[in-house]
Amino acid sequence: MCIRVSKVVQHEQLGVHCRNFNYCVWTFQSCSTQILQYICQMTLMFNIKSILNTFRMPGSAAINCLGSWPKDVGIIAMELYFPAQYVDQAELEQFDGVPAGKYTVGLGQARMGFCSDREDINSLCLTVVQRLMERNGLSYDSVGRLEVGTETIIDKSKSVKTVIMQLFEDSGNTDVEGVDTTNACYGGTAALFNAVNWVESSSWDGRCALVVAGDIAVYATGSARPTGGAGAVAMLIGPNAPLAFERGLRGTHMQHAYDFYKPDMMSEYPVVDGKLSIECYLSALDRCYSVYRNKIHAQWQREGSEKRFSLEDFDYLVFHSPYCKLVQKSLARLVLNDFLSHPSPNTETGPFTGLDAFRDVQPEETYFDRDVEKAFMKASADMFERKTRPSLLISNQNGNMYTPSVYGCLASLIAHHAPSQIAGQRIGVFSYGSGFAASLYSLRVTQDHTPGSGLDKLVSSLSDLKVRLDSRKKVSPAVFSENMKLREETHHLVEDLFPGTWYLTRVDEKHRREYARTPLDHHRPAEPELVRSSTATEVWRVTLPQFPLYIVCTVDRRNSYTAVNAVDDQ
Repeated sequence: MCIRVSKVVQHEQLGVHCRNFNYCVWTFQSCSTQILQYICQMTLMFNIKSILNTFRMPGSAAINCLGSWPKDVGIIAMELYFPAQYVDQAELEQFDGVPAGKYTVGLGQARMGFCSDREDINSLCLTVVQRLMERNGLSYDSVGRLEVGTETIIDKSKSVKTVIMQLFEDSGNTDVEGVDTTNACYGGTAALFNAVNWVESSSWDGRCALVVAGDIAVYATGSARPTGGAGAVAMLIGPNAPLAFERGLRGTHMQHAYDFYKPDMMSEYPVVDGKLSIECYLSALDRCYSVYRNKIHAQWQREGSEKRFSLEDFDYLVFHSPYCKLVQKSLARLVLNDFLSHPSPNTETGPFTGLDAFRDVQPEETYFDRDVEKAFMKASADMFERKTRPSLLISNQNGNMYTPSVYGCLASLIAHHAPSQIAGQRIGVFSYGSGFAASLYSLRVTQDHTPGSGLDKLVSSLSDLKVRLDSRKKVSPAVFSENMKLREETHHLVEDLFPGTWYLTRVDEKHRREYARTPLDHHRPAEPELVRSSTATEVWRVTLPQFPLYIVCTVDRRNSYTAVNAVDDQ
């Protein structure tokens, strides 16, 4: 839509059109109030509904689909946050007095990000949400659901989600469903499923959902400490998404086990049964893959196809990554599943060459069978390089982020490819949380990879991941170890944080937490503890015989843009 009015240099529709009412947001750069009023009145002289249906962003639903099932619901935008400092795993091996390669080769980890005492789960989530909204030019009143998945609990009652609502204060939007979801590393996936289900339900009001997964993964001194990490991921969910959920294709497994848990409310450190945790992870993977295959087979049969599903039907596979070596073993595990389920596998040529000796193994007896593991890791080596290794950038360089882990892998995969390379591809996603809960589901990438498309914008927004990782500050293992001991004392400097990062400034005598944000520009002072109003709002009622509307104009002085909300007066 090109509006040629003095000083109007750009028009971009950011809003959505709901089932029960018409709602849209337009942005204009450098407009005066008089010009905006003129634009609004001129626009209303045309058939506004046809105009709005013509220009839609991913995440919006056309007015003529009121009451219909939203299509291609999934991930519209993503943002990642990880700490500004890391410890080198090779140096940590030497510091801990373990054999060289134990962490770097045995675990497959190169670096581990960690938080100073100035960051907590609230500040991580505040940072990643604000970055997502700012970098994508999103309005807070376009969000109707916000849910947080985390296992980093600093309050047994108050949710992280309610802390994030500080960011919504200027918009006046308090009609935002969702709270926190917790089950070890699975909470982010549960929150994501809830958001997708909301958009596909009768409760959906046409706005987008926001999913946040964040955690600080720390361990006591010992063999588990190098599997730590920290970070947060924010995802915008809605219809017409570049990464769409394949409806009906989820395999889930839930079971009781004490493989990893946090019973001590006075400590950040978990109780871990390492061997049991690996067994639970691999058994959940087996079961989820079996359920997923059964569902897609049933779907194909309804369509008249008798094709057998195998890993080759996934173009890419990403996994929850406690450490990178387990991901490689997990892909090998799925190849074992394909081999055992195949009625007559070819062991002379192809991917199953030389595996005939394992034809009669029982899956539940092979979790720690070195011969099986070695044989199937070799058989899956080429597939691993093609389908999974590109997803391990964040995991290898930042470590295990708990709930955001699998979504850091998804972001790494997206960032590694050009839009044209992944357009139309199917991505398998395996999420696991101890205790335990797991799901395997698939995303279908949109075919549209044209410049300016939703996929093009998503890939572009994640293209700086490697640069951001390389810009971090390396600290010595001794400083890292001291930091782990003193996390509850406020002694670190704000200079150690990335620009635009929220951080903890104070915990008062009633244990209430206050936060500030480091400036985006290093030469400006930090923003105050609370989000201050930086907008002015004017409301006009424009009455035309065919269109009685309220026009709500919001001028954001800090970001120099103006939003116009047209709301049906019926």
